[in-house]
Amino acid sequence: MSRGIGLIASLLIGVFAVLPDPVRPDPESPRPIAARDTVFIEDLTWMEVRDAIRAGKETVIVATGGIEQNGPYLVTGKHNIVLRATTEAIARKLNALVAPIVPFVPEGKIDPPSSHMKYPGTISVTEETFERLLIDICSSLKVHGFKNIVLIGDSGGNQTGMKEVAEQLNQKWKDHKSTVYFVPEYYDHESVTKWLEEQGIHETDEGLHDDFAITATMMAVDPQSVRTEQRIAADKFRINGVSLAPMEKTIEWGKRIIDFRAEATSIAYRKARSK
Repeated sequence: MSRGIGLIASLLIGVFAVLPDPVRPDPESPRPIAARDTVFIEDLTWMEVRDAIRAGKETVIVATGGIEQNGPYLVTGKHNIVLRATTEAIARKLNALVAPIVPFVPEGKIDPPSSHMKYPGTISVTEETFERLLIDICSSLKVHGFKNIVLIGDSGGNQTGMKEVAEQLNQKWKDHKSTVYFVPEYYDHESVTKWLEEQGIHETDEGLHDDFAITATMMAVDPQSVRTEQRIAADKFRINGVSLAPMEKTIEWGKRIIDFRAEATSIAYRKARSK
């Protein structure tokens, strides 16, 4: 009896001895299944990220969005929704991956509230917190082997902090194994507006934190993020004098705008790298 128990115990010990550590698996463990085709790091397994880097995806995009008031029709996560589309388009052009979008950015003083913080739903962080977060994110990506870290921001209040972080890290990383590129051209809305006017889209500012380019882009991701059904029911399916109907046509515009911004950003990044 005891002999049988001993044999079973030995077998069990042998089985468990070869099991991988669930918390600290071997970093060189082979991937057991095919990888998913996505550029978003948070949608990849750690093995898929590792193998993508080794296969040549040494560029990663760190995008900052925001949670703020965006007028009566657009959800507070407007910038993050836009970035879901633009970051993927940019990554496909640059053979890059995309880090999780940073939703928490400076939106105004918290108490007493200023700027967007005067409106419910807004979430703000200090400039110091924002920059510290970006430094830690970029440092994490450097450790894992990304050589080119691209910073882009979809909100105006994000630009200064990203520029500062890029300068700080590039001065600190003397080994030059990784370089941070802040690409302000991504946030060039004037060029988008000018291009749309050349295409026949002319707007009259209604004083809302909203415009056709942003609305069309968001519709290409999620039509309900601009309250499509509710606006149609209320006869409000337009922005700055431009009709959003038919929905399908505006979504097509959104896709074109996404590609326009992605192409401009990609060109600017390649130019920055060549210096």
